[in-house]
Amino acid sequence: MTIIGEGGRCVSADIAAGLPPAAALFHSLADETRLRIVRRLARGEARVVDLTGELGLAQSTVSKHLACLRDCGLIDYRAEGRQSFYALTRPELMDLLASAEQLLAATGHAVALCPEAEVGR
Repeated sequence: MTIIGEGGRCVSADIAAGLPPAAALFHSLADETRLRIVRRLARGEARVVDLTGELGLAQSTVSKHLACLRDCGLIDYRAEGRQSFYALTRPELMDLLASAEQLLAATGHAVALCPEAEVGR
């Protein structure tokens, strides 16, 4: 799946375009909406309706980003009747994000001053 426009592209599209896998992963996680979804799913599984209510996002936005994260292999879902419950497939992703937060704290969030860190690039 490729997400174009708001939110950028997903990992699989970036790798197909020749971006190294690690860079593609970080590019995928650079999207604020996907990070918010990942952080919410770290607390436990959730349905689309749960995520829309808790994150204040439109259903189409949540569904689009869930599809990307699923395509990336970072989340999956289980069906229960007509409902789908999404969850992280790789809990170590939260260790990666925690390490990133520690690095940001250690550098005084200097990355915010980096010209390459422009939003929307």
